[in-house]
Amino acid sequence: MKKIIPNYLRVLLIFFMIFGVMEFFIDSGDRPAFIKYPMVSVFLFVFLFLLIAVEIALSAIDNIMYNLLSDEEKAKQAAEELVSYKEKEWYKNLMQKLTHTQPLETEDEIILHHDYDGIKELDNNLPPWWVYLFYICILFSVVYLVRYEIMGADNQEMELQKELAQAKIDVEEYMKTAPDLMDEKTVTLLTEPADLDLGKNLFATNCAACHRADAGGQIGPNLTDENWILGGGIKNIFHTITNGGRDGKGMIAWKGTLKPKEIQKIASYIISLKGSNPKDPKAPDGEVWVEDEADATVVTK
Repeated sequence: MKKIIPNYLRVLLIFFMIFGVMEFFIDSGDRPAFIKYPMVSVFLFVFLFLLIAVEIALSAIDNIMYNLLSDEEKAKQAAEELVSYKEKEWYKNLMQKLTHTQPLETEDEIILHHDYDGIKELDNNLPPWWVYLFYICILFSVVYLVRYEIMGADNQEMELQKELAQAKIDVEEYMKTAPDLMDEKTVTLLTEPADLDLGKNLFATNCAACHRADAGGQIGPNLTDENWILGGGIKNIFHTITNGGRDGKGMIAWKGTLKPKEIQKIASYIISLKGSNPKDPKAPDGEVWVEDEADATVVTK
């Protein structure tokens, strides 16, 4: 292992392995463990210091052991290192193809006749990888120019605007089928007996104290006649229950207590009580509500 990976790389590899293991096993939330827990930082610092100390000690031991070798053993070790170096010729060839570097022995052929305080300049060619990357950038710029400036493709701002518009449409479509996200604009009247029975139970639990169990009115107004203070119809009743009545003298807002689908059932049940003529009803309040297209909006008079 030591011969394959250099000392400095081995130190970094072991250190980051320990760092990764600690980050994986220590639950530190949205912050790194070495920031959230100072003792982790101290441990990592000490661990890195010990790694460096061990590597220095191992290098010193290697030098001592090498000095104890005989000349024949040193020659044999040098031969093995030479073989290992030749085995890496493929790497040298690859780097030569990527960089086209000039060998040190022939640098006199490409040296320029400039001398700046003893500093001379070599007339080296640009590395092929750099040249190819430069050509790729030119090609990319041509494609970019044609696509966005000539053909008028969407830029980032236009893409964002379209995505926001589509997101708005998706939200509206989702709200149409999501009972807990409905509002007075999307609420619909329920007529199924099962829904009305649930609405009756919710009304008895939350509304009967002020409107009576038969909705004839007590503290609150009569809900069975044609008069409405804040407008009748499913949308207006839903809005009134959700946001409360008139400031200072109306009922409280129920949006923090009841879910939208529960308010929908209560409002639908109240509408089903129209004309039920409870015993001793409270006198009419507000104005007569006529069911028409105006029910699509919220009336706040």
